[in-house]
Amino acid sequence: MKATIATLSALAIATTLSFAQDKPTGPPKGHPGAPEGKRPPPEAVFKKLDTNGDGVLSLEEFKAAPRAKKDEAKAEEIYKKMDANGDGKVTLEEFKAFRPEHKPGAGGKGHAPGKGGEAPPAAPAGQ
Repeated sequence: MKATIATLSALAIATTLSFAQDKPTGPPKGHPGAPEGKRPPPEAVFKKLDTNGDGVLSLEEFKAAPRAKKDEAKAEEIYKKMDANGDGKVTLEEFKAFRPEHKPGAGGKGHAPGKGGEAPPAAPAGQ
């Protein structure tokens, strides 16, 4: 009887351990290169979105982002807000002004004040 209980206990422990999952060691999905729980720097996001490498974001480049594809009308609205001088191009400076880096403990989500608290769909999600 003791041998049976010992065997069943060992099987129960082995089964439990086989279903245990290891904690992920890499950066979370959607934030390439970002430490866990932090947003990637605006420069990295901008560079990823600037697919032709000309140093500015066109509306087409911005709308090609995964989050922008979910609601293109909203993406266009946000793009127009980011384009501070209305020249039809978003520079890195305009992008950073609209999407500053989140500072832990700052009490917000890191969005620029006066922008309605909207995050630009440009932040990579699911990639």
